[in-house]
Amino acid sequence: QEDLVESGGGSVQAGGSLRLSCAVSRYSTGYTCLGWFRQAPGKEREGVACYDAMGGATFYGDSVKGRFIISRDKAKNMVYLQMNSLKPEDTAMYYCAAKRTQYGCFSPQSNSWSDSYSDWGQGTQVVVSS
Repeated sequence: QEDLVESGGGSVQAGGSLRLSCAVSRYSTGYTCLGWFRQAPGKEREGVACYDAMGGATFYGDSVKGRFIISRDKAKNMVYLQMNSLKPEDTAMYYCAAKRTQYGCFSPQSNSWSDSYSDWGQGTQVVVSS
């Protein structure tokens, strides 16, 4: 039983859109933050977006602000990443991740939302061609 399962990746031309989905196991409870990360070959993993399950706030990486939207359907145990105006540099493996904290997504200690995720999905590949 995997806790997080991504889907929706694929190939798209620049300027197009994709919606990634993350199914959260109903047996995994207590997540206070759900996020999306990506990693391109030869590059470090990058935080894309997160959804604060405690208050509903969202956070985005600078490279995707204004183009990507993260959302959650609590009743369906799903998290989505709507990706618009895709660029070739968005090509990467995209991962769904989650954590259980007392603060939701944004850590006052590290001043960051992209750290301390404990659970990860297997990833879904996104390829954007020019």
